[in-house]
Amino acid sequence: MTAPRNWAGNIAFGCARMETPSSVAELQRLVARERRVRAIGTRHSFNDLADTPGVLVSLAGLPPETEVDSAARTVRVAAGMRYAELAPRLDREGYALPNLGSLPHISVAGACATATHGSGVRNGCLATAVSGLEMVTADGDLVTVDRRTGHFDGMVVGLGALGVVTALTLDLVPAFETRQRVYEGLPLEALDEHFAELTAAAYSVCLFTDWRAPRFTQVWINERTDEAETTVVKEPWFTAEPATVELHPVSGFSAASCTPQLGLPGRWFERLPHFRPDFEPSSAGDELHSEYMVPAGEAVNALRSLDRIRALIQPVLQICEVRTVAADELWMSPFYREDSVSIHFTWIADTEAVLPVVRLVEERLEPSRATPHWAKVFTTPPETLRSRYPRSPDFARLVREYDPAGTFGNAFVDRYLS
Repeated sequence: MTAPRNWAGNIAFGCARMETPSSVAELQRLVARERRVRAIGTRHSFNDLADTPGVLVSLAGLPPETEVDSAARTVRVAAGMRYAELAPRLDREGYALPNLGSLPHISVAGACATATHGSGVRNGCLATAVSGLEMVTADGDLVTVDRRTGHFDGMVVGLGALGVVTALTLDLVPAFETRQRVYEGLPLEALDEHFAELTAAAYSVCLFTDWRAPRFTQVWINERTDEAETTVVKEPWFTAEPATVELHPVSGFSAASCTPQLGLPGRWFERLPHFRPDFEPSSAGDELHSEYMVPAGEAVNALRSLDRIRALIQPVLQICEVRTVAADELWMSPFYREDSVSIHFTWIADTEAVLPVVRLVEERLEPSRATPHWAKVFTTPPETLRSRYPRSPDFARLVREYDPAGTFGNAFVDRYLS
């Protein structure tokens, strides 16, 4: 059997076999009889987080159910469903999710389990919308937990270590429209005094740089049409020029895969992601990703530190993106009780060339207490990573409580969560 691989192709899974159960009952029987099981979503993890020496379980075969509760303003959604499938269904019923990630192609369960996020100083990571979970535990039981459960905040960003999540309940907001504008050429020095002002100027603000120079090649500003328009372009320090054509974040790539720009209003789910669901995202897997979160107050220092090594970053970089994420109460979220800024790197698909630069980036960001994204390429030592999470010991106890035999364990769990 050819080993299955992740989306990027840099990880060959070491599983004995893959299974795609078609019902929760079938999944329960499978988990109960197997010694090692791990759930997999849309394979957008760039490390061995999702791997297992046992059975790798895809949730794509479960019925793609959604059930909106208008009174509670929530939706119960099958864990394997992708945001691209879920969002239009919600919009048709007059609802929206508070935020979306840059890729609508990812699964709801996988994104929430790893604290994947969008952008906006008032917007938490995608997992902050989770108000309930249904999960198959190691003995095959189906358990339901919600915000009334004492340790619920420790389960939402569960990293697959507590069980196989089969459904999630998500908070909803009324549907809304946004408009997206892109600007080109913002000097890095403009952020020295205005970073907070810029990132708070709209519902979602994303900055891109190729690190060829001390400047941001593009600034993507997404504002809700029911809120006052941003005045950022009127500020004398904001020297970036409005783009006159639609752009891809990576220079030279076609904008056909990107969501509409140029200020054209549209539905929330057609603007907040960077990429359209009917196109392969970015360069269709020919890349590696790393991402580091730093406290919001450290963002400018962190970017200045990276600027000093841009000549080493640039040769292996496709694009770097900077976003803001609001604090939350989720134990294993890198945004736990701290407003943060994410610095995301899309690298070329050359692990040997990229890893030395990843290590150098981590050295430069260490003074800013950088925390890597759980599902991206990183080399942060386990003891350092655990120190970034004050509730890490509590989570380890939760893992032992729900999975004493290590059914959902793997090498990643052993390294970073034990």
